[in-house]
Amino acid sequence: MQQDHFITAMDKNNQVRVILARTTELVGVASIRHNTSATAAAALGRVITAALIMASDLKNEKDMLTIRVDGNGPAGPIIASADAKGNARAFISNPQNDVPSVYPGKLAVGELVGKDGFLEVLKDLGMKQPFIGRVELVSGEIAEDLANYYLKSEQTPSLVALGVMVSPDLKIISAGGLLVQAMPGADDQILEQIEKNVTEMGLISKAIEQASRLDQVLHQVMMGIEYNIIGEKPLFFKCTCSYERLKNILCTMSTEELSKMYDDQNQIEVVCNFCNEVYHYSLEDLQKNKKP
Repeated sequence: MQQDHFITAMDKNNQVRVILARTTELVGVASIRHNTSATAAAALGRVITAALIMASDLKNEKDMLTIRVDGNGPAGPIIASADAKGNARAFISNPQNDVPSVYPGKLAVGELVGKDGFLEVLKDLGMKQPFIGRVELVSGEIAEDLANYYLKSEQTPSLVALGVMVSPDLKIISAGGLLVQAMPGADDQILEQIEKNVTEMGLISKAIEQASRLDQVLHQVMMGIEYNIIGEKPLFFKCTCSYERLKNILCTMSTEELSKMYDDQNQIEVVCNFCNEVYHYSLEDLQKNKKP
């Protein structure tokens, strides 16, 4: 089985950059951890894939990129964060909400997400203030919205495709994404050729499912164009939470605040929003680590 990863490529004349990502396994992990409906899994998978593709531009190991999508639909806000090392985590506010499909074989992601809202990108590059870009949603389908973000916030014309294929038993069959960006002065002919190739290729999730290797999908995208692969990186679902990290946060709270959080076993239960990992802490444990 091939591992989740992305490939970055450019044509021989450096006119077009292409990023192609396979995210099947990590989207599967995210959907299981959040116990998502079929359409919620597709929405969550598209956002986390988008975050990983955008984060490929991060330069330093501690840099972090976060995408927040809120279309005031049944899904509620969806947030995904990714770092420069190819790790990502995500959550969807209402993971079990679903809406019926309008077209056979196509999950109604736009209806679940809604389009009365915004897509926001936050880049934490270790400076005093993070960069924040925000655009109104176009459709709630995520790919169109991301292309609109690139055009309006970064003035970069982009072709974006994102897809998640979900089986009737809610297993993730395939997931991935494609970003094609024109460099300044790019020849219209090469852009038209790539657009034609992508149209003929069909759904990105289907292409990834049918290919035994991701570079085979890249070959379909770049058919008739000479290109070089300039980078590859493995991708993982990985949360930044930990027992110690959350304990340090609890230790900053007052005894009165902590007492309100105790359950019947005199323990505090903390659940991470991003990965649904559950942590338990006792009063004795927290008092030992509490700063005077």
